[in-house]
Amino acid sequence: MPDAVQNQLRDERECEGLLDCMFGLNELDRGVFRLLAECSEPLTVDQIAAFIDRERTTAYRSVRRLQETGVAVQEQESCPKGGYHYVYRVSDPDEIADRLQRMLNQWYAETGQLIQEFRDAYGADHSPEMDH
Repeated sequence: MPDAVQNQLRDERECEGLLDCMFGLNELDRGVFRLLAECSEPLTVDQIAAFIDRERTTAYRSVRRLQETGVAVQEQESCPKGGYHYVYRVSDPDEIADRLQRMLNQWYAETGQLIQEFRDAYGADHSPEMDH
């Protein structure tokens, strides 16, 4: 197996590395994901910002990326004195895993097609003289 593929497989063999690889999450996003996964209750953006020691807007952008990838969800929670606020939690791990599996299956099928196209273009029947 080529070194580039071997290195990627070896480097991406942790859960959060998988999220980074498949969803494009950065280090901060992975930290927010871990925080949400470890907390027993959903958290507000202000709570997340305090935990990660970042500005509220930075925490919000990270939470939005997690939502966009489907690994976190937003819920509306009523306040005791009236009104509401939003809280965030990790999505169902089985749903995340199913999505990862679908993405992997799609990648596998598309890569298989590219391999077939390579075989068709450069296989035994391909004659370099015909290209000139």
